[in-house]
Amino acid sequence: MTLIDTAEMYADGGAERVVAAAIAGRRDEVFLVSMVLPEHAARSAAIAACERSLKRLKTDRIDLYLLHWREDTALEETLEAFTALARAGKIRNWGVSNFDLDDMRELMRLSGGNAVAGNQVMYNLKRRGIEYDLMPWCRRRHIPIIAYSPLDQGKLVRSRHLKRIAARIGASATQVGLAWVLRRTGIIAIPKASDESHVRENRAALDLHLSKANLAELDRAFPPPRRARPLETV
Repeated sequence: MTLIDTAEMYADGGAERVVAAAIAGRRDEVFLVSMVLPEHAARSAAIAACERSLKRLKTDRIDLYLLHWREDTALEETLEAFTALARAGKIRNWGVSNFDLDDMRELMRLSGGNAVAGNQVMYNLKRRGIEYDLMPWCRRRHIPIIAYSPLDQGKLVRSRHLKRIAARIGASATQVGLAWVLRRTGIIAIPKASDESHVRENRAALDLHLSKANLAELDRAFPPPRRARPLETV
């Protein structure tokens, strides 16, 4: 609940400025995540991008700094930048986003690659592909998965399957969808919250227990993967 996820890309840095205003005087109470664009992934460019994010966030450190997605820059260069930023105390941990299994394996082969502290990927009831290979691979290596779009950008809230279960157990469809993601160890969900009541609704999902019967019903409605699938990002 105290993790704040932002990125230099969002509103061209504007989101980081909003976060700075929100956490003013409370920096130590939050775990701050931001991301560098792949066009800034080269060593010197990534360091400069982080400095700009720190300035917009009005803080001296980022708790987890992620490569937003991968393009042409060699991973070695980005890793060098992350290592330098960590040594300077500008970031406390580094990780990646939208990395599939092959990307993660390549990263882990690099010197220092095993320091990766998280992989942020799309994961929800309708987007379960990572359960086949990426999720178990990360779990064995104690690499947390940060699930973005845990409600499939709000589409799952309208699901009749979630609504039916929610009505039976006295919860909302939002809470059922989040509880399903959060039931697994090593998973962090970052749902949208547009106002205080939304935040409280999301928080209540942590206290929701889905029975084996509930989970079986959801598996029938949203079948788990039976083969490897390309990583979904939209």
